[in-house]
Amino acid sequence: MIGLEDLIGDNYSKIGNLVLPPGTSLGSGLTPEAAKELGLPPGIAVAASLIDAHAGGLGVIGADVRGYGLICEGQPVTSRLAVICGTSSCHMGISKDPIFVPGVWGPYFSAMVPGFWLNEGGQSVTGKLIDHMVQRHAAFPELQAKATARCQSIYAYLNSHLDLIKKAQPVGFLTVDLHVWPDFHGNRSPLADLTLKGMVTGLTLSQDLDDLAILYLATVQAIAFGTRFIIEAMQAAGHSLSTLFLCGGLSKNPLFVQMHADITGMPVVLSQEVESVLVGAAVLGACASGDFTSVQEAMARMSKVGKVVFPSREHTKYYDKKYQVFLKMVEHQKEYSAIMNGD
Repeated sequence: MIGLEDLIGDNYSKIGNLVLPPGTSLGSGLTPEAAKELGLPPGIAVAASLIDAHAGGLGVIGADVRGYGLICEGQPVTSRLAVICGTSSCHMGISKDPIFVPGVWGPYFSAMVPGFWLNEGGQSVTGKLIDHMVQRHAAFPELQAKATARCQSIYAYLNSHLDLIKKAQPVGFLTVDLHVWPDFHGNRSPLADLTLKGMVTGLTLSQDLDDLAILYLATVQAIAFGTRFIIEAMQAAGHSLSTLFLCGGLSKNPLFVQMHADITGMPVVLSQEVESVLVGAAVLGACASGDFTSVQEAMARMSKVGKVVFPSREHTKYYDKKYQVFLKMVEHQKEYSAIMNGD
């Protein structure tokens, strides 16, 4: 239909017609030439690979969760959502049968876990957005100086500063009047609308460190609301999700993790090994070498739970209200656009 019919000629030979599941042992293993360059033994098993985010999902989603009091312990692996969160974020959910979710990529058969269909939601900017909001604030130089003096990262300092200014209230309640819509680089899921822009409502003339810390908090919350938005779209289409499995750079930030638990109402499982992409790659290698008979077995044996963070149920009503505002913001943005682009 789009003028690429030459790709289907000769039984798809131009793009390859042999499709193997992840973790399948390839050829006769590592060639002598490659072995010499890598400093590895010739013939060592080489597995059919995955892209980085899918390997990250593989590295966390199959962990043995017995003994942690998690609802997903008695549920199939399809009840788990892997969220790989760094500069941007990917949301990986699997199902036994294909599920079509508007605004979410897939379903792709055996793209991550062999035998399962993969749906992949995503947020175009997450870690990058937090950096952007913090670094452009007038109080950023002061933040840098104070964090350096304490030998802390700027985000560890901001988290402790929020604890200082929250007084008796829960830290998340500091944003009662400040709301962020996080699509500064368009929306990937579930709206699939690259024309959307970022929004902030509730700004004042304040330019101090308190103001920066609260804007940072509101941005983290907005990203978590975006995850909730994706989860609701997946649930509405037929997924049944109960637990989040987070990995990637942002999963090292305790505020980011707690806000995801509180805002989605789901427990968050963190891996013992932060570099879950490498664990996923190792799972594939261990299958190719014959150490395990299936990817599922390798996942359960090689993925370890490091920490579980539960949602604060007493804050549900507050976050439900903030979520209503979150959804109103994109409605309003579309209305503004319609006004400006109308006759």
